[in-house]
Amino acid sequence: MTEEVILKVGLTPRHPCSYLGHEQEQLLVLMDHELLNAAGYERLLTAGFRRSGNDIYRPHCPACSACQSLRIHSERFVPNRSQKRVRQLNRDLELVLSYDDKPEYYQLYERYIHERHHDGSMYPPSRSQYKGFLHCDWMPPLYMEIRKEGRLIGVATTDLLPHSMSAMYTFFDPDYADRSLGTFAILSQLELARRTGRSWLYLGYLVEACRKMNYKRQYLPHELLVQGEWKNIDTKPE
Repeated sequence: MTEEVILKVGLTPRHPCSYLGHEQEQLLVLMDHELLNAAGYERLLTAGFRRSGNDIYRPHCPACSACQSLRIHSERFVPNRSQKRVRQLNRDLELVLSYDDKPEYYQLYERYIHERHHDGSMYPPSRSQYKGFLHCDWMPPLYMEIRKEGRLIGVATTDLLPHSMSAMYTFFDPDYADRSLGTFAILSQLELARRTGRSWLYLGYLVEACRKMNYKRQYLPHELLVQGEWKNIDTKPE
């Protein structure tokens, strides 16, 4: 069961979907500032909302329900063979946690977007876009630095909440693409959640028909928010 939350929200105009080009997207945007804190945001996550910068939103598309919130229980998660290999491959890397946004983060982000996502909605990158996407005035994000022999090669941005974590975005040095650092970042966040007694890692929205968004189904078991109820999924779809 999800907790009932009474909210003040706005509705955006329809615009082309970022994930499915043939669909029109419409969003509910939170207008209730009383919930703009870590505990309030955690309640909103259970209802399918998501953060982008200071704003909280949820898809509300009239003809499509492809976006489904996905979360993983940190104690129940079982890595598959491929995920175990990624963890083993990256055993030489160091993880450093910080609440300070360092200049080298943006330098890495800029290169990542230029080389890996030049055809996406986040291109071209800029400092204002980076800040507007990841920063949050009412709840500073946690930066998980991935370092090799002291050199920054990846950053996973996550929100640390009372009983859960919410993965925001991971970017990395394209020269290390063969290390599957995106997978490593999720595995590392799950381990941090487990070690700190946080039950859930929220991964945002699963969109089965979108290649950039359907990788999330590989983390099993997980739960999907379907018609207002969290449904356990323990096998990968055919």
